[in-house]
Amino acid sequence: MPAVRELLEIHGTPEREVYLDNENSGWVPPEVVSYMLPYYNKRGYGHPSITNKPGWEALEVIEETSEEIASTLGGEPAGVNFLHSGTEANNLAVIGGARANRQKGKKIIISDIEHYSVLLPALSLEDAGFTVIRAPVNGEGFVDPDVLSALVDKETILVSIQAANHEIGTIQRLKELLDVVKDKNPDALFHTDACDAYGRVPLDLKELDLDMLTLSSHKVLGPKGVGVLYLKEGTRVESLLKGALSSQALWPGVENVPAIAGFKKAVELAFEDFQGINGRVALLRDLLMEGILDSVSDTLLNGSRKERVSDNVNISFLHVEGEALTVELSLRGVYVSSGSACTSRVLEPSHVMLAIGREYEAAHGSILFKLMRYHDKEDMNYVIDQVGEAVSRLRKISPLGKS
Repeated sequence: MPAVRELLEIHGTPEREVYLDNENSGWVPPEVVSYMLPYYNKRGYGHPSITNKPGWEALEVIEETSEEIASTLGGEPAGVNFLHSGTEANNLAVIGGARANRQKGKKIIISDIEHYSVLLPALSLEDAGFTVIRAPVNGEGFVDPDVLSALVDKETILVSIQAANHEIGTIQRLKELLDVVKDKNPDALFHTDACDAYGRVPLDLKELDLDMLTLSSHKVLGPKGVGVLYLKEGTRVESLLKGALSSQALWPGVENVPAIAGFKKAVELAFEDFQGINGRVALLRDLLMEGILDSVSDTLLNGSRKERVSDNVNISFLHVEGEALTVELSLRGVYVSSGSACTSRVLEPSHVMLAIGREYEAAHGSILFKLMRYHDKEDMNYVIDQVGEAVSRLRKISPLGKS
């Protein structure tokens, strides 16, 4: 974007750079990059389904990564299915799960704040005769178990509810919701998009008898290009792709072995001190969250204050347009994302913000700050200062009516 480059040249190099857009993409630690590199041209560069040495080495990467991921979930390596993103995994869970079980019924329930990779596949099934129900949430993003119970019936074949929301960070009370669904209809599949919970919230499949669970490598600072759909033994899912079989029967094609290797290393790093890492990140989260709320007027915290993932801060800044604030902060070296989504060149507020009851102005003015373990207090203090200055400047020139 030439205009952006021109702005950066005019404003010069910022005093500090703090990347807080880890929800959408992110920085990959050097240990992960180093671990991946040999699999491009030194070993394991073959096809995992072919019986030669490079193929055996590639298959070994897949098996070892499956074991690593399963160990963090209390699951079985055989349940780990690799795809190329969390989006692909969610599509396979929703569409493949519905198609494979349509003889039992055609009712699907999702929460009203699901990621688009769950919401849109579910809605696409309506054209095939499925009924899709969107369970409402309260102002903090929680699904009410009693409301969910009333929605589940014998026709329900699939329920998909996130473990933690990707925008507002609310940790869903998953065990309670799972028990409600299974009590009403034991045959209904329960899927959870755990991409934003994995590495932040304990997920124990011995306690959570989930049928399907989705993970994404880049959400734990792994490389982009690999996701996982975990399936409980016996769960029926119809493949969405046709092609030569690979070691991943549900997703034909050559596996992204270097990325899978990187995912393994990223998981090792994220779980080597699970409690300590999340405790430190949560302290930084609270420093940033309280610092902004205390120093900037007319702000609203989005999501639960207490039942919140360790790395998420989402705040609405009234009288400021979110996209303008992301640009202003970027010029100051603070990289964030807005709750407004550009769709077909029309700026629309996030469906998550509207679902929790935010008015359009608050939804448009929401900013997501997504932390990582490599941040420090100096980063947070810098961001607090820059946010205050940026909001003040924009409000003075804003057409939204506050100076």
